[in-house]
Amino acid sequence: MLSISGVTKRYGKTVANDNISFAVGDGQIGILLGPNGAGKSTIIKCITGLLRFSGRIEVNGFVNTSIDAKAQLGYIPEMPAVYDLLTVSEHLEFIRRAYKIQDTAYEEQLLERLELADKKNKLGKELSKGMQQKLSICCALVHRPRVAIFDEPLVGLDPHAIKELKEIFRELKAEGCSVLISTHMIDSVEDYWDVANIMMNGRFAATKLNDGAGGQSLEELFFQITEGAPAPAEG
Repeated sequence: MLSISGVTKRYGKTVANDNISFAVGDGQIGILLGPNGAGKSTIIKCITGLLRFSGRIEVNGFVNTSIDAKAQLGYIPEMPAVYDLLTVSEHLEFIRRAYKIQDTAYEEQLLERLELADKKNKLGKELSKGMQQKLSICCALVHRPRVAIFDEPLVGLDPHAIKELKEIFRELKAEGCSVLISTHMIDSVEDYWDVANIMMNGRFAATKLNDGAGGQSLEELFFQITEGAPAPAEG
């Protein structure tokens, strides 16, 4: 479970996150929606321990900056950051050694699904941005995290990789993992989310549960909040 309580992040006089609280339970997929600059990436970086903040964040009951929390956390950043002079195989070996993983079966499965199996000997600097993103996903998931954080994960991926990653989202959910996906692309989250939080100006403007109760769609709610009016009708 991922728990965020009263998190505030300031850059000087600018408040990027203003007293944010939410949770993503075991086997849930939570969505952070919002326009660029809404504060989504800031709260993601707070969760992953990359930024200092006031408030409290816990990963399965452990403070997010602790070793116990980091051992259960997987993070796919918005911009992939791979090592130029490590091969694809060496990236994954580095992660396996860090987490003391002996079995390579899941690693091989990820590489096959994301079409990187034939790129094992390529250096990080030789990979396209899309392939770097795929490698970043493999590195974040190879230790089978219990909480997985994705920041704009579909950007730069080819259609096959997008299809596979969406299936991976569903698999993580089925395995009881807590999944948090930050995006500004509503159509990319489709119907597999459980709770969506819409951010504006560093705050949550609305929270919507995907409980099948009908009523206003997520897209309609998003446009009502971000543009002050319902989404335009199609056709």
